[in-house]
Amino acid sequence: MMNLFTVLVVLLTLRTCSNTYPQQESIVFPVTYLNVSKDLALQQLLVEWDVGKAAHDAELAMSFEIQVHRTGVKTTVWTEFHNVTLDKSGKPLNWIWDSDFPLECMSHSVRIRSKADASKIWSQWSRWETVLGLDTSNNSGPQIFPNEKFVEEGSDINLCCIGRKGQTIKGFFLDPAIHAFNHTNSQVGLLTVKNVPHQEVSYITVYCEESCKEKQCYGHAGFFLGKPPDTPNDFSCQTQDMRIVTCTWSQGGDTYLYGRHSPNYTLFEEFSQKPVPCTASCSEQCSCSWDIGQQRICNITVTVENPLGKKTATDVFNVTHRIYPVAPFQLWEECTDTEITLYWKYQNIGIKLFCQTEVLHPDGNVEVHNSSAMDPQYVTLGGLQPYTEYTARVHCGAAKHFWRWSEWSEARTIRTKEATPSGKLDIWREITPVLGGRNVTLFWKETPNFQGNGKIISYEVTWEKVEDDSKPESISFTSVYNSTRISIDDHSYRISIMAKNNVNYSLPSILIIPRATGTKEELSGSELKEEQVTGTDDGIFISWEPRYIYDSYIVDWCNFPMLQPCDLQWKRFGPNTSSALIYSAAFAPGVRYNFRIYGSVADKASLLEKKTGYLKELPPLLDPVVENIELTSNAVTLYWDSYPTNESQPGFVRGYHVYVSPLQEDCSLKGSEKHVLPDNSVLCKYTIENPEEKRYTVKHLLSNTKYQLVVKAFTGGGETPIVNFRYIDTPFNSNILYLLVLLVTVPSLVAAICRWKMKWVQECCCPVIPSPSKSKVLSFKGFKIGSERVLKISSSNPDILAVDSKAEAQKSHPWSQLSSTPQEEKIDGHDSSWTYPKENKEREFTSTYAPQTPICFENFAYSSHLAVESNPYQISETLETSKPELPVVLYQPHHYFNICNEDAASTPQETTGRKASLRYISRTAVHCIGRRL
Repeated sequence: MMNLFTVLVVLLTLRTCSNTYPQQESIVFPVTYLNVSKDLALQQLLVEWDVGKAAHDAELAMSFEIQVHRTGVKTTVWTEFHNVTLDKSGKPLNWIWDSDFPLECMSHSVRIRSKADASKIWSQWSRWETVLGLDTSNNSGPQIFPNEKFVEEGSDINLCCIGRKGQTIKGFFLDPAIHAFNHTNSQVGLLTVKNVPHQEVSYITVYCEESCKEKQCYGHAGFFLGKPPDTPNDFSCQTQDMRIVTCTWSQGGDTYLYGRHSPNYTLFEEFSQKPVPCTASCSEQCSCSWDIGQQRICNITVTVENPLGKKTATDVFNVTHRIYPVAPFQLWEECTDTEITLYWKYQNIGIKLFCQTEVLHPDGNVEVHNSSAMDPQYVTLGGLQPYTEYTARVHCGAAKHFWRWSEWSEARTIRTKEATPSGKLDIWREITPVLGGRNVTLFWKETPNFQGNGKIISYEVTWEKVEDDSKPESISFTSVYNSTRISIDDHSYRISIMAKNNVNYSLPSILIIPRATGTKEELSGSELKEEQVTGTDDGIFISWEPRYIYDSYIVDWCNFPMLQPCDLQWKRFGPNTSSALIYSAAFAPGVRYNFRIYGSVADKASLLEKKTGYLKELPPLLDPVVENIELTSNAVTLYWDSYPTNESQPGFVRGYHVYVSPLQEDCSLKGSEKHVLPDNSVLCKYTIENPEEKRYTVKHLLSNTKYQLVVKAFTGGGETPIVNFRYIDTPFNSNILYLLVLLVTVPSLVAAICRWKMKWVQECCCPVIPSPSKSKVLSFKGFKIGSERVLKISSSNPDILAVDSKAEAQKSHPWSQLSSTPQEEKIDGHDSSWTYPKENKEREFTSTYAPQTPICFENFAYSSHLAVESNPYQISETLETSKPELPVVLYQPHHYFNICNEDAASTPQETTGRKASLRYISRTAVHCIGRRL
């Protein structure tokens, strides 16, 4: 009663004050009680304070400012405002602060001040309440905090190292090295690591070092780095017999904590509030099983926990809705050629089951068949193939409240029974002419449309003539054979082949062999041109010209054309197909394959076209061998006639390359291409594009030079690298030698002869012409015309004088035609060209001089034609001499006469004519050339 009265008095006083004093906002309620403690496990400061009973009784709304201070830190590390409305219970107020650094690292102090919400004035700060850290204690060595030894990956961690009193922390670091922020050089070292990464090892060691060097100056601590466990996924529980319950879940990701720190699983049943009596086992999945007795509704919680955290998952279920049956067992069957009835057993748990059968076909297809709900212990599978293996298995589930299928039963392989073969064999033939008939090699294989419907035990081949009703012949082979050879004559034959199993024969496959015409062309198609085809990575592409008369086409080839037997293969195509990509696993690069295209109508085949090609052409294996060389000084002809261009080559030989080069230098022959070798040497390259042209002449070579050459064949796959050369030496050019000999020998011989006959040559080419002024003939008295002395004929005594008639003069003296002097004529019926020898007292002169050829010349002092024609004896004052441009001629002597014999002239006119044609004749008995001086 007294307390109630006191409260009323306080309220009345406050009301009175608020009405009486306008400074009511100045009323304060200071903190009267403050206590600070620490929770080291949670690293929390627990603060408790109070402001007095009056404030509580007034139920005031108040604000509190709280500050946290650390030893060694100049500033306040934390400030927070705490708002609360007081009640009359009088209980102290509480506040919790989570420290970012371990509380052991240093001392922490807290102070508080208050303010009523209606007031504007804060109270005085309370005194600092301090919680001591270990930095104030006497340690035996450096201490590292926190004490927890587990660090979560990706989290932030703050570490501290407390040194002994009077010591300074010199080093504070991690191993393995992680980027961190540290503060040392004081008694307490601080280390902060942000977003701690996971290292190759899941253990971190922290080292702390004081400034001293004694053993106690060092400290270290270890931390496990890991992750908290994941929440159990796919947690569910089920039963196979409604008594034993099994719960399963996935264990989640790796926590990087192992051994006793690995995740620990526990199960708890919430309805019974009992732990589940089972131990979890984990491999790919975790599971736990226990006996639930008669309990039908369960609420199971699984908890997974490790030092960094824990997670839970819950499953509530009705046991009858979680039926997971045991797998069916003891399967057996009954079957025909197209049907299988499959039976099995299963465990009876008092509920109806629904079963499903899975059938695997030989082609990989899977069919699912459901059993009847009335009798779920068998199923009939229909529409199957005869003599075919099928694989079947069964699983079951609850027909009502289906939860999941049971495990599959063991798979059972079942073969249906045999039936008559369906479809026909694919057959082909190869015909070889022999003496008196033909050998026919027959081949057969199963087509995709052919079904043996059982084990083929034999093949039966039957042949008969088409033209007559002769008895057919037949032969049977076991199933290991797929070909045979029969001999027939030149008639047309009908051949059939059938396959047989344990039930019956297949339908016959028919082939007609036409009558032989006696020509090889009918069988080999030798007149058909073999066309080259190109291979690709996927096969060899061939095409043919379609003919509307055929109902199908057949292409055959040999997989191993160089072997016998060659493994003949064939493929059929429809009437609308005119090309195909032929592929075989036996095809290899560098092997020539020959293809023949046949057209078929009414089971009779005719050869249409022939193709040949390579899957991939390769360079020739061998280079052409040069068998013969024809060599000249500036050309070489190479022959390689025996080089093969047939199917032995790994590609179609498309031509040849001839490479030539001088041995010591690069080649640059006219008409060639340049070819650069890997060593950068240059060869001359000549290309022959006709593979049958096996000779070549390289021209424009230098004589007396060493050359290297090689002949390379090339195919569509190229040519092999140039390795081996053949070397030749061109001979010296004999024509040049002959020319040099002539150039040296002939001038030398001419020079020798000239030297030997120098005098003769000089007399012939440049005779000494006597000067008339020095001649004895001119030692006479006479007169001069200018500087020349003129001889009077009457006062001279020549050795021989000759007078030429006009006709003879024209023949003998070509220059006489240029003379202006009249020519001689015949006198008294005699030839005017007479010769009169005259004795000379100084030397002998015989009349036998005539046959000699004298050297003659003309001198104008002897025979100057006078300008006055009328009177030859009248000498004019001026004489005109002829110009010395007359050609050189040989003078032939004629009849001579003595002009001193006056009797020889009849008249002065005749004498004048004769005197006008006088020529001086030398008595030298050699040939000479006369020339004017």
